[in-house]
Order: sequence, then C-alpha cells, then structure tokens
Amino acid sequence: MNFTQKLEHAWAGTDSMLTIGLDPDPQRFPAELSGRPDAIYEFCRAIIDVTAPYACAVKPQIAYFSAARAEEQLEALCAYIHDEHPGLPIILDAKRGDIGSTAEQYAREAFERYEADAVTVSPYLGYDSLEPYLAWRTKGVIVLCRTSNKGGSDLQFVESRDGVPLYLHVAGLAADQWNTHGQCALVVGATFPEEIAKVRARVGDMPLLIPGIGAQGGDIPATVRAGRDSKGTGMMINSSRAILYASGGDDWREAAAHAARITRDAINAANGKGPDNAIAR
Repeated sequence: MNFTQKLEHAWAGTDSMLTIGLDPDPQRFPAELSGRPDAIYEFCRAIIDVTAPYACAVKPQIAYFSAARAEEQLEALCAYIHDEHPGLPIILDAKRGDIGSTAEQYAREAFERYEADAVTVSPYLGYDSLEPYLAWRTKGVIVLCRTSNKGGSDLQFVESRDGVPLYLHVAGLAADQWNTHGQCALVVGATFPEEIAKVRARVGDMPLLIPGIGAQGGDIPATVRAGRDSKGTGMMINSSRAILYASGGDDWREAAAHAARITRDAINAANGKGPDNAIAR
C-alpha cells in the first residue's frame, strides 16, 4: 500500500482529517517523566496511543528529536507506530532541500532509518533536488508551497515569469510535472485560507498538509471550506501544541485525547458532519 492509499484508508477508517504533530519539548513534559532518559519516546508514545482513534496521520518534527540527541527514540517511536497503529501514516516533518547526491541520503534517512510513509521537502532547488525522494514510489513527498509563517510571503508571493505567485507556480509544478506516480502532496498553511482555495483549485484532489490551527490560530471552518477536495476529504490538518500540552498535570493523557477528539469533531462539523457546535481548543 502506498502513502496515498494509506492516507485514504485513514481518512475513511477514523472519519478524521486531523494530523497529530509531534513537537516534543521536555521542558513542558509532565512531572512523572522528569529525568527519564527515554522521556521523549514515552511522552510521544502515550500521546499517539490516546489520540490515534481521532487522527488520520502523525507528524514527528525531526528537529525536536535531533536537538535533544533523541534520534534513536524517534526510530523506536516510528517502529512502535508501525507495529501498534499500522493504519496511521507517519509524516516525517524534515523540510529537506539539497542537491541530488545529498537528497539521496536524506531520502534514505526518512524512508529507511525512520520508515516514514512521507517526508516534507523544500522545492527551492528544483526538480533534481526532489527526484531522489520521488524515486521511492510508494512514499509520499510533501512539498512546501504556502507556509503558515508570516515571513513566508517574503518569497512565496514573488511573481514568476508568467506573473503567477511563486507558491502557485510550485503548486502547478507539483500537479503537472512532479506527481507522475500520484505520491505528491503540498504544505499550505491554515493561516491563509484564501491561498488554500487557490491551491486547491490549481491542483485538484492532491492531498494538502495544512498546519496552523490550534496554537497558531488558523480558522477551522475557513480552512475546511477552502481545502476539501471533491470527495470532501483531501486534507491533513495539523495540530501540535494545543493537543500535546493540553494539560501539564496528571491528566495529560486524558486532556490530549479530549483535545484531539474535539478538534476532529470541529473539523467534521465544518465539513457538514457531526454536531454543529463542536469547538476546537
């Protein structure tokens, strides 16, 4: 089963377009994990166990692991997800972007070492920097397009030769040239719903990874209206800190599960499913 198929199964199986972002910050961990050498693994494992019923994917951010010298804990975590939650796609959020020979090694890191189902990449160096990832035809290649940070406009709104903003030019390249094996997706931030709609119109039913709800303040109804595909799905809507750190007390597992459930319900309500008054925290 390739990444796109696995994602489609997850959308249907969990009735969810919520992605759980794993940005583990030991300074925010509950007291019971204090001083444990495997604290990052144990925190993330517990979060995955309680939130998996409400999620279509999980997205570990590699910087949080590597900065803490916890790459082996990330390896173990990915293996745990494959064993205990085999239907949950793993998106390695690495935002890699380098020349071909180096990109080959980054691709091996993502798909061999961590056994990720997909990886985020930067398109700034062009097709030859993406080709090593695309060679893994069963894996997802999620291309940065319109990012959720304020400074993204510094480059992403620059007009290309045909007068199209760079982010839409990237979307067009992904849809028309790079997605020959149906493995591409795009990163488009929830903080810019108008741009989400433009990207969706340009790329059809290509999956979109949408960060920016929760702590970043993205509007869920606006995001869903702009980003859903012709089947009413098509999105991996990411929330990280609002779920991971819903509570710093002894109830941190229950609080994370509750935050994930109400966020999933809020997404579904915006999509015409479930209770109309679902509200994400």
